[in-house]
Amino acid sequence: MDQELSLALDAVPMTPNGAFDLTDLATTRAAFRAQAEAAADSSPADPSVTVEEHLASRADRAHGPDVPVAVRLLRPTTAPGPLPVLLWFHGGGQVLGFAAQDEPWLTGLAAALGCAVAAVDYRLAPETPAPGAAEDGFTAYQWLCREADALGLDGARIGIAGQSGGGGIAAATALLVRDRGGAAPLFQSLTYPMLDDRNRTASSHEITDIGIWDRSTNLLAWQAILGDRTGTEDVCPYSAPSRADDLADLPPTFITVGDLDCFRDEDLDYATRLRAQGVPVELHLYPGAYHAFDLIAPGSRLATAFHRTWFDYLARQFAAVPVPG
Repeated sequence: MDQELSLALDAVPMTPNGAFDLTDLATTRAAFRAQAEAAADSSPADPSVTVEEHLASRADRAHGPDVPVAVRLLRPTTAPGPLPVLLWFHGGGQVLGFAAQDEPWLTGLAAALGCAVAAVDYRLAPETPAPGAAEDGFTAYQWLCREADALGLDGARIGIAGQSGGGGIAAATALLVRDRGGAAPLFQSLTYPMLDDRNRTASSHEITDIGIWDRSTNLLAWQAILGDRTGTEDVCPYSAPSRADDLADLPPTFITVGDLDCFRDEDLDYATRLRAQGVPVELHLYPGAYHAFDLIAPGSRLATAFHRTWFDYLARQFAAVPVPG
């Protein structure tokens, strides 16, 4: 383990079941929210970025009822429009978290890149089993495409991105967009994404005692997401993107993961299969890094290197499409 990351890990409060005790989901959710809100309260406000709250609705009901999806839109006030936009899915293993949890650092991203960020408050499991969260992602993406002009956004420069469980939702959303037609996203950015319910890779067996989303935590999360379907043949790619055999015609993809992450091998496999089917892929594997290393040790050299690389990727992708007008 990287020395800086190891020191940061020592400061993380641990239960007997790791940092995220999914055996007591209600208590863990409350603690997770309180920690995120405390971090937000301690962060200085950035007047150069505003936050708007919207409700995204479906264009039609062909794929289910019209369940409005809350979206928080971060917008840099001085950047010239129409703005490129990052459709963002928060982490939390699809059982924890909320749209506003990442605002302290997403605000900095929006300001640095001159882009809007649309953070999706997708429904969580087990209250909403998969693929409910992916359907929320699809609804939010459709809404952004429809309302881009009215919101001062560039509908030709919408990227899909997510972290951990949200990375899985981002990947599933990209699959839904491809399979149901419509404008393709500019790219998908998947930060140590949660992709495979089967938990049969080498890394899913190796990572058992770090305390940050180890095998036991991941098994409990997938059980909440899929119930008795977990690990069976009754799982569609919109619930677990690694189940997709056809990965062709997906947008250019950025994937990053740490070497000490239980998701390592499923992420490497997804990147390899994407590239084999003609999708441009940028892949980064960080030696000595555990799950969520950039959040737990944001000032570390590895996290700094990752953020620099990621911001550069987003900037290059947004700049690849000419600004209209």
